[in-house]
Amino acid sequence: MGLLTGKTALITGAARGIGKAIALRFAAEGANIAFTDLVIDENGKATEAEIASLGVKAKGYASNAADFAQSEEVVKQVKEDFGSIDILVNNAGITKDGLMLRMTEAQWDAVIGVNLKSAFNFIHACVPVMMRQRGGSIINMASVVGVHGNAGQANYAASKAGMIALAKSVAQEMGPKGIRANAIAPGFIDTAMTQELSEEVRKEWMNQIPLRRGGTVDDVANCAVYLASDLSSYVSGQVIQVDGGMNM
Repeated sequence: MGLLTGKTALITGAARGIGKAIALRFAAEGANIAFTDLVIDENGKATEAEIASLGVKAKGYASNAADFAQSEEVVKQVKEDFGSIDILVNNAGITKDGLMLRMTEAQWDAVIGVNLKSAFNFIHACVPVMMRQRGGSIINMASVVGVHGNAGQANYAASKAGMIALAKSVAQEMGPKGIRANAIAPGFIDTAMTQELSEEVRKEWMNQIPLRRGGTVDDVANCAVYLASDLSSYVSGQVIQVDGGMNM
């Protein structure tokens, strides 16, 4: 039996990237997987099939995570389709970088909406389900820039700092109900997005990392398994930095 056998995980923004890696890792540990993305296109269907091939139930839901009503409806559907929601991973996120003097209101609003408001939306919808079950694990995908900030990413850093504070607040409110909430703060992770950076920028990043390498999506997914499973049954309100020691 896997560490998550018999559990249902709902992961937002999981058709690709870190979210997909978490979904596959959870499935390998026996969890049934419900995931969302803005649209469930061919890529989303392929992700659904890949997860299901591991012998678990999997279903993708088209949803704008920043939309409160859509999020409530998705959670209702997942509860009907799967019977329970034991794990929530708030992973949906975007970037619209720019220096503060040039950042537009639209750039600010879009990032705060998708990254932070989406987490509120799904936590608000899932907490009643978890309360009735007398337990659950909520994981917010933050970032090291949510801990120490980053020039040119004021909107993104603010949204990720908000994700950390949100997890800590929910941990305090929901602890008596057996619900845990934590945050993961990845550092420089090798993804399609970071691979587009110049070699010079990548080397500059690596020199700031004691382990002298970028992280992998599996490094993040392994941390998520720990926080989702009973291995971390006494861990709540914490931020785990998966960053190779970059931000101590």
